[in-house]
Amino acid sequence: QVQLVESGGGLVQAWGSLRLSCAATGRTFSRYAMGWFRQAPGKERDFVSGISWSGGGTYYANSVKGRFTVSRDNAKNTVYLQMNSLKAEDTAVYYCTARSNPMPATEWASYNYWGQGTQVTVSS
Repeated sequence: QVQLVESGGGLVQAWGSLRLSCAATGRTFSRYAMGWFRQAPGKERDFVSGISWSGGGTYYANSVKGRFTVSRDNAKNTVYLQMNSLKAEDTAVYYCTARSNPMPATEWASYNYWGQGTQVTVSS
């Protein structure tokens, strides 16, 4: 069983930065690929980024490539999403997800565990 708790969301001006964290419980965190998804009001939930269980593989949606960076610290059971050059269209609730597989996936249903989400609001 894995529980995920996101933090680090908030209000930021356009072109600013935020770092989201996702703390996981459980002793087998290193055996889970991790993902970040987001959902804006009135829109579908979209894949943002994913990282393999070793951290050696990282993946990004085209909309965030070059601006966001995903990383993990298996010793701290934590995954991070560094978000730079934020735009108004990045405003959404961001969710952390875990998948009992070496590699992340872009589909929400492919994950076994999900956090409650953290709100990111970018003012233009």
